[in-house]
Amino acid sequence: MNTLGRSPVGRRQREALVDTVRLRLAEAGAAPGTTEVAAALRAQGHPYGSTEVTELVRQLRSEMVGAGPLDTLLADPAVTDVLVNGPDEVWVDRGGGLERATGVRFEDQQAVRRLAQRLATAAGRRLDDARPWADARLPDGTRLHAVLPPVAVGCTHISLRVSRARPFTLPELVRAGSVPERGAALLRALVSSRLSYVVSGGTGTGKTTLLAALLGLVGPGERLVVVEDSAELRPDHPHVVRLEGRPANQEGAGLVELRELVRQALRMRPDRLVVGEVRGAEVVDFLAALNTGHEGGCGTVHANAAADVPARLEALASSAGLDRAALHSQLAAALDVVVHLARDGDGLRRVAEVRLLRRAADGLVDTEPAVRFTPDGGMRPGSGWDRLAAMCGRSGSRVLPAEQPR
Repeated sequence: MNTLGRSPVGRRQREALVDTVRLRLAEAGAAPGTTEVAAALRAQGHPYGSTEVTELVRQLRSEMVGAGPLDTLLADPAVTDVLVNGPDEVWVDRGGGLERATGVRFEDQQAVRRLAQRLATAAGRRLDDARPWADARLPDGTRLHAVLPPVAVGCTHISLRVSRARPFTLPELVRAGSVPERGAALLRALVSSRLSYVVSGGTGTGKTTLLAALLGLVGPGERLVVVEDSAELRPDHPHVVRLEGRPANQEGAGLVELRELVRQALRMRPDRLVVGEVRGAEVVDFLAALNTGHEGGCGTVHANAAADVPARLEALASSAGLDRAALHSQLAAALDVVVHLARDGDGLRRVAEVRLLRRAADGLVDTEPAVRFTPDGGMRPGSGWDRLAAMCGRSGSRVLPAEQPR
């Protein structure tokens, strides 16, 4: 007689069932809901009755949903990133740089691996020895990246980028010290003047956070069409259309690239075209769109400095077969401004400078410093300040005079 309905499944049996069901759900691209888990169990051919299935579903759901020891960290509204390097090596970022998470640990390396696999399953991804890494978005918007051994040396590594239920507003970023007050007035003028811009910076500097705050400043009568590889932007705006790329399935079919989504977005009557992160060949279609009457377009791009943005875009465009001269010709007419973010020595993310793009004497595009923001909130003008103020003034926006260097 089967007694699973009266007593919990043993640990080894439960782990084996979890692995089997997880793989089946990942292959089907299904979320670990009660109906899906029950169907996967019955598909194994085990003679479980309805009572036994209900009990197994409860146990499996407890294994496959949630983040275990990390739940308390992910529930903290101040946390932006959670990183797991091993059973007793968990790191957290609360906006001031990485710090060791005290009192948070896993039972063993297998527990870390199981968590990574069930998070991947929740995102509809497969994570096992045949495919030892996963990059996905969890149902609550959290960005997951996980790598299994032996690709990850020693232990499974998990990286979680937390998505806020509500985006930061520009005033909140000012209060947090990420944007100086006078800088906020400049950014408002930049948006209302429909200048095309990119937010640049290194990993974890807050590019997506700032871009979402700026999109929240766009007039409610405008339609935003947002294209992302993994949907992270959640601007506080009444009219947002979101398109998300998709990786290929296990058979190599179903791939949806950002480049195609940018093309589709142009057919959706966008008032503002937004590319969450320009990271590949889609840069060609993005710049082409900005050159065909789509003012006010924006996105983010990885760059160590604002001055490096043209070279970064040139490298991305080369992957699409666009030569250097053609890229710079497009770039000169498409983008107006680079807003650069950086981290201070104490880990604080902040707007560091704003630069204008300009065509140099050799026909290539470089950047001209317009204003630099100091850690104490100061605002130092550059050679492009007057031109930036004039560009913002075309729509009637007035920017505060910059402080003269001492």
